[in-house]
Amino acid sequence: MTVTNFYTEANRAAWDASAPLHGSGASWQTLLEAAAKPDFSVLDDCLTQTLIELDVHGKSAVQVGCNNGRELLSLKSLGALPALGIDQSREFLGQAEQLARIADSNCQFLCANIYELPEDTAKHFELGLITIGVLGWMPDLPEFFARVAGLLAVDAPLVIYETHPFLEMFDPNAAQAFTPATSYFTKEPFVSEAAITYDGTNGGITPSSYWFVHTMGEILTACTRAGLILERLTEHPHSNREVEYDQYERHEPQLPLSFTLVARKR
Repeated sequence: MTVTNFYTEANRAAWDASAPLHGSGASWQTLLEAAAKPDFSVLDDCLTQTLIELDVHGKSAVQVGCNNGRELLSLKSLGALPALGIDQSREFLGQAEQLARIADSNCQFLCANIYELPEDTAKHFELGLITIGVLGWMPDLPEFFARVAGLLAVDAPLVIYETHPFLEMFDPNAAQAFTPATSYFTKEPFVSEAAITYDGTNGGITPSSYWFVHTMGEILTACTRAGLILERLTEHPHSNREVEYDQYERHEPQLPLSFTLVARKR
């Protein structure tokens, strides 16, 4: 087993173990009800505006790291065609398929390690989407972007809406939450046995997961070396990750908390 496979397999197990926390309860029922509506969307204003500006109407879309498919299925509200969601957690993809049925979507979902995509995976999508919390699970960023670029048709845009790597320096649960806790240039992954939740609750223990911090320079370099031409990088003062990070919004001096990157396949 390669080092990359070790990390991706460990993270798959952690996500599968965490999935039941997301597929039940009031939040899940609310999501199911929302998915049945013609204008269903969970996309925030920032990502929605980016996609509107790109004129995604009629474009077939692939999302890498699609989780339960809620964001990919939301693209229909903007006129795009949700076509393929890729994730390695079979448990979350089960939830995605349920949402797709309720949303009356024929979107397909592929359970696969992005580093080991099946040879017959379609490679002609007109829009690529990567959202919060995908890059941090990737141990090999250059190879990741090479695989993503291989899924796109010529001239297709790739939209990345992610946590700003600068925010990774801070621990929102520390007594001194605004004092950097780790180096921006740390190379060792953060190891956790806590279930993966979005609302700050304690979901119990899961198999160990591994989270990697990539600097902005590493992200841009890996993206461009994969044959993607950078069109825009916008840094934002708002957080798009777990609720405990909300404390960093509207703080002076303001930290960069998230970013939108738009690149195009050439």
